[in-house]
Amino acid sequence: MKSSNTNPLMSMHTSGEGKHRVNLEIQLVGEDILLILRGGEQSHLGGIVLYASEKQHTYSLNGHKDHIVLEPLASKAFQKYQRTVIAVGGIHIDNATKKDIDLIIQNCKELETCI
Repeated sequence: MKSSNTNPLMSMHTSGEGKHRVNLEIQLVGEDILLILRGGEQSHLGGIVLYASEKQHTYSLNGHKDHIVLEPLASKAFQKYQRTVIAVGGIHIDNATKKDIDLIIQNCKELETCI
């Protein structure tokens, strides 16, 4: 895994190789946290997770399942920093196999350690 910047709330992290590579960008927006997850062969906006006042709101866009990997990232950031968190992003691999999906999920779990 590669990371940039020593401030965990203003950083970019990468996990995986090739089409299984995922990137997590962490930004401060005022006192709030924005997480942007990208990866695969084509990044997109497939899900949104909002944590505010200990309530989670999850949105799946156009039937995508990206919220599955966004939820743990947003939850960890909220639990650790007790700030409003929005996690957005999406990962796409054409004709993804179960092995492809498992590798993407594993790489996203590795990114949780960066928060």
